[in-house]
Amino acid sequence: MKKQSGFTLIEMVVVIVILGILAAVALPRFVGMSSEARIAKMNGAVGAVNSASALIHAKWLAQGSTGTTVDAEGSTINITNGYPAADSIAAAAGLTGYTTTVASSVATIAEASGSACSFTYTAPAAAGSAPVLALGNLNSTNCK
Repeated sequence: MKKQSGFTLIEMVVVIVILGILAAVALPRFVGMSSEARIAKMNGAVGAVNSASALIHAKWLAQGSTGTTVDAEGSTINITNGYPAADSIAAAAGLTGYTTTVASSVATIAEASGSACSFTYTAPAAAGSAPVLALGNLNSTNCK
């Protein structure tokens, strides 16, 4: 008589049930990570904007604190009170893959996917003041 090898139906059902339970437990953890990843990506963009603002301001100071533009990495950056203007901050920071909307002296930088995950850069209103970064929309509710 030949000996048959393989799995019984019961063994197969048990394996499928165990895999289903593991998937049900692991899936919510992975869904939560996408929101955290978007927030981390936007925090990286905030850091780039902070650094670019400081570097452009330093270059403007080194050039004698005059002029309304600064050349940086082959781009012409418009200056407002010594710092990058709202319409130039995305170029100064080298941001690609983001949507930038400018209204007056405020630039809203958002994720290109269209989510509400965004932050704002406000150019300084007067000489001697610094730009303001508002991170109000960088939370798990807006960055889904």
